[in-house]
Amino acid sequence: MAMLEADDFVKGLQGIGFDFFTGVPDTILGGIIAHLTEERLYTPAVREDEAVAMAAGAYFGGKIPAVLMQNSGLGNALNVLESLNLIYQIPCLLLVSWRGFEGKDAPEHLVMGETMTTLLDTIRIPHRTLSAETITDDLQWTAKTFMEKRIPVALLLKKGIVKTVQP
Repeated sequence: MAMLEADDFVKGLQGIGFDFFTGVPDTILGGIIAHLTEERLYTPAVREDEAVAMAAGAYFGGKIPAVLMQNSGLGNALNVLESLNLIYQIPCLLLVSWRGFEGKDAPEHLVMGETMTTLLDTIRIPHRTLSAETITDDLQWTAKTFMEKRIPVALLLKKGIVKTVQP
C-alpha cells in the first residue's frame, strides 16, 4: 500500500483552497498535525465540537476550514454539525481518522469503527475514504462537494495512508 507524505497531503489540501486547520490530536493524523504546526497553520482545539465551531467562525472570516479528529470524536461534534453547520450551510472539511477499521484497534474504537460511515450517511454528511492511489480524485471530489453543497464533507483516513509521527 502506497503511503502519502504529510507535507504533500497538506499541499494538496492547500491546492484546493483549505487555509484554516484545527482539530484534536490523534496518532493517525499525527504527521499531518506536526506538519501543520511546523508551518504555523494549525490551531489546536480541546474538543471536537469546539474545533467545528472554530472552523465555522473561520469560514465566516473568509477562510476555508478543515477539522482534524479521530472518528470517536465525531460523536462529540454531532450536535454542532447538525444544529449549526448542516442547518445554516456552513461548510468545513472533516479529516477523520478511521480508528477501529475492520475491527483492528483498541476495544474502545471498534463500535465507531464499524458504524462511522452509517452515522455519516444518517446525518447526511458526504464522505469518501482517502487512498494514495486516488488522492487526486479524492481531493477533486472534496473541493467539488464542498463548493456545491456548502455543508461539512468528510475525508476518512485509514491507518497507514498518510505518514505519521510515532509518539
